[in-house]
Amino acid sequence: MSDNPQHSDQTHFGFKQVDKNNKASMVADVFHSVAAKYDVMNDLMSMGIHRVWKRFTIDCSGARQGHKVLDLAGGTGDLTAKFSRIVGDKGQVILADINDSMLKVGRDKLRDRGVVGNVEYVQANAEALPFEDNTFDIITIAFGLRNVTDKDKALASMYRVLKPGGRLLVLEFSKPTNDMLSKAYDMYSFHVLPKMGQLVANDGGSYQYLAESIRMHPDQDTLKSMMETVGFEQVTYHNLTGGIVALHRGFKF
Repeated sequence: MSDNPQHSDQTHFGFKQVDKNNKASMVADVFHSVAAKYDVMNDLMSMGIHRVWKRFTIDCSGARQGHKVLDLAGGTGDLTAKFSRIVGDKGQVILADINDSMLKVGRDKLRDRGVVGNVEYVQANAEALPFEDNTFDIITIAFGLRNVTDKDKALASMYRVLKPGGRLLVLEFSKPTNDMLSKAYDMYSFHVLPKMGQLVANDGGSYQYLAESIRMHPDQDTLKSMMETVGFEQVTYHNLTGGIVALHRGFKF
């Protein structure tokens, strides 16, 4: 599944078809709107389980002292904070996000927690990363790939800036493996989530989009194939919480 249908300058924004050139700004508006309440809503939406998913991602990253890590679409910095402690003074973590509001929230939160020194903040588009080839030991993108207009282009950009031997980890909502769970998840996503967003963040529309964007994201095997197409090897995925979320991992050799 690609965001580049032939003979079309259209792509999806949730369930809507929009001009490709407009999607990035429309997604930006969503995250400008939800940035201040993003962490609160993450805890409410997932009942705190997002912390377990992120911990599993860290555990699968192979991060160690001295590594250079790119936390792409890093938002409010949950992964960055953990990587900062692991890589130490000789390592570096770059928290990159296309959205300025999310970057500001993340920077303020991490500084309040004393996460300084080995962390930098960069506003960047995943489709055209502003880094040299072969720069990073590890790249993570957690709950960000589904919002990218051209996912193939973004994956190729990530591949380019990884060092040989480096790994990419994509943590993203995916397709539940059980029909009953899938139906219950749909009910929750489309009926409960927007109401929760309206009550807590005063923005039901953005959370309606987020629910729709999850449904439009490639399934586990399709994303695996997309990663292999741009050059990643030994690509595997691990379903979490019945496939509601999947962690894909691929290597550059």
